[in-house]
Amino acid sequence: METLAFGLVMMAAILHASWNALVKVAGDRLIVLTAVSLGQGTLGLILISFVPFPSQESWIFILISTLLHYGYALFLFHSYRYGDLSQVYPLVRGFAPILVTVGALIFANESIPLVGFAGIVIVSFGICGLTWFTASDTRLSIKGIIFALLTALTIASYTVSDGLGVRLTESPLSFIAWLFIFEYPVVIFTIIRRRGRLFNALRTDGWKFLGCALCSTVAYSLVIFASAYIPLAFVSTLRETSVIIATLIGVFVLGERPWKQRVFMSLIVVVGVLLISTTK
Repeated sequence: METLAFGLVMMAAILHASWNALVKVAGDRLIVLTAVSLGQGTLGLILISFVPFPSQESWIFILISTLLHYGYALFLFHSYRYGDLSQVYPLVRGFAPILVTVGALIFANESIPLVGFAGIVIVSFGICGLTWFTASDTRLSIKGIIFALLTALTIASYTVSDGLGVRLTESPLSFIAWLFIFEYPVVIFTIIRRRGRLFNALRTDGWKFLGCALCSTVAYSLVIFASAYIPLAFVSTLRETSVIIATLIGVFVLGERPWKQRVFMSLIVVVGVLLISTTK
């Protein structure tokens, strides 16, 4: 089961990178986020007819994770006010595994072997290092760094909350279903704020939004499912390799530069993943 969970998280990383690549070519990020929330909420509505009701103990974590997701969106929005996507995103995703490792130790009593911890640190270093090898002309301000770290903290927090919650319910799918249903407020917010632009975007770029919704929904479902079987620190670290996969897509598919430094940092991340994969 641990080997299967490892493979599921790596699959989730590939799907996560794919929908982030679609975000880059789709335009309005709020509308893309709405498509993702709509896809997750719809899946949640479908699943609740086939899965048992979540256990009473898991409900507090469903609510905590939901609030943390809203906080994540808020902090990420402000992060992009003070820095470019190529600067902020690696910092956010690179710091999250370290924070999850600490949170899992405190709240889930998960201790990581030295080799595994070394792998986590190497992966985080490789992801964060991408911030310094971008083509951006904008200097990342102190405010941008602060909001990026706050975003990373919310990611780590909901990762730990998801892991604790899914382990307290009989069916991981029931936890996933109700967590997804609470994504609908994002859809309602966008309909109110950008109704005209939303319908126009869905008409012109519908296939891109559908791709984002499918990839992100499946990816997050796989991550939560895997959290029931392997340490949360490993789940977070392996999931964040999606940044590297997205970077390679940018280099070899979208022609982004500079490419040598990005490929080098990607190889560093591969070393970290190999160390994690050998950890028992």
